[in-house]
Amino acid sequence: MNNRFTLITGRTIDQAKGLHKGAGSAAHFDATSFVEICSEDMTRLDIKEGQTVRLRSGTGQVDVPVRTGDLPPGLVFIPMGPTANKLVSTETFGTGMPAFKGELVRVESI
Repeated sequence: MNNRFTLITGRTIDQAKGLHKGAGSAAHFDATSFVEICSEDMTRLDIKEGQTVRLRSGTGQVDVPVRTGDLPPGLVFIPMGPTANKLVSTETFGTGMPAFKGELVRVESI
């Protein structure tokens, strides 16, 4: 079973509201601690909405609940924040800023 995906991260309204309350706040944690996967991939992997899954990259791993996302198959989305940062490479290719998009991850049911 192919469980390899491309991770993209990005800003969301809830992530920004949580960040405004503080990077260590419960609101920010809640707004950045989940993964979105399209319904087609969720069905293929037998993953249900709200289920906790493990994402692994070459940098680290996280266990997060799943939400159904409006994404094409093969992509997963996590809002920018501490959870995504555990998966994103620190390599900046001389720019001083990590890519935050295009990281390869594996998704596993736990």
